[in-house]
Amino acid sequence: MTSPFTITRPSGAARLVFDSPHSGRTYPPSFVSIAPPNELRWAEDAYVDELIAPAVEQGAVLLCASLPRSYIDLNRTATDIDAELLSEPWPAPLTPSDKTARGLGLVRRFVVPGVPIYAPRSLSVRDVQARIREVYEPYHAALDKLIAEVRGTRGAVWHVNWHSMKSTGNAMTPDGAGAARADFVVSDRDGASAAPAMTALIVESLTAMGYRVSVNTPYKGGHIVQRLGRPADGAHSVQIEIRRNLYLDEATVTRTAGFGALRDNLTRLARALAEAAP
Repeated sequence: MTSPFTITRPSGAARLVFDSPHSGRTYPPSFVSIAPPNELRWAEDAYVDELIAPAVEQGAVLLCASLPRSYIDLNRTATDIDAELLSEPWPAPLTPSDKTARGLGLVRRFVVPGVPIYAPRSLSVRDVQARIREVYEPYHAALDKLIAEVRGTRGAVWHVNWHSMKSTGNAMTPDGAGAARADFVVSDRDGASAAPAMTALIVESLTAMGYRVSVNTPYKGGHIVQRLGRPADGAHSVQIEIRRNLYLDEATVTRTAGFGALRDNLTRLARALAEAAP
């Protein structure tokens, strides 16, 4: 199997940790989907890894998933599983969340409303357990190690969890079908996962570049920032969602002319974060 992630390090000591858990686009041979291949890619945070790649030159260490979120979603708890997808009972208690109820659990049920990824009852327990063991657990272990490394050398760590979002909401998203969205959503679990100064710097930097920014609406931050963000212990974690039509043709999943300018602006943001990081 393909390595579940890549790590790219700056030339000197890392000042920031960036991760992109949903930009993977290497589909393993064992992955069987009933969704058309071109539509399956709509589930990706396509090319977010490339948008943040230059941040390594600003002192960020980058962790990026290799496999797609439709195979396993790294931003969920390991027991947030949709039992309707399983061909047999799970051998331990499950804790499906509202994400699973909307088709967005650890193993995603739909690409978008009306486009299922798997046939009902088609996944074996053994298959899902292998995905957790071979992909999910190694990714989180690698992220934990990077967080500990930077916090150990600097006394504190600023971590950004990067995503992209559809330009308008749909029936599977918390804001509902047709909801208009800002250019960016910056999320810190209503202040629980990061110091206010970190969130404010991100919002102010993006706003100064001319972007419209929403804070904690419609996304408050997923499993990764909830798990890692411990401001009292020096671990600050913020989630950033990028509206896809800033850089992407969402129907064809191809980069548009806006890609380069957005990448340059995100590099400027990374520089500002690296300069201000504890």
